[in-house]
Amino acid sequence: MNMALILLLILVNGYGFFLMGEDKRRAKAHKWRISEAHLWSAAVLFGAAGSYLGMQYFRHKTKHPAFQIGMPLLIILQLILLGYIQLI
Repeated sequence: MNMALILLLILVNGYGFFLMGEDKRRAKAHKWRISEAHLWSAAVLFGAAGSYLGMQYFRHKTKHPAFQIGMPLLIILQLILLGYIQLI
């Protein structure tokens, strides 16, 4: 796999993980929250694994069915796409 792609995946997944933690922190402090659209955007841009890990680590959005089901499905889809990219 290309080193630039690996670096990009690390950064995007780190950002997804960070967003989950930051949104949880803001929720506890009753402050302005990060929108779900922003959380999903980071996940869709190949950050689903980091977002999912952030969900589990910070125990955030774990009761929302869209996140419970959507994130694992998105991870599977992204793994398939990355596998396809490797075949090209």
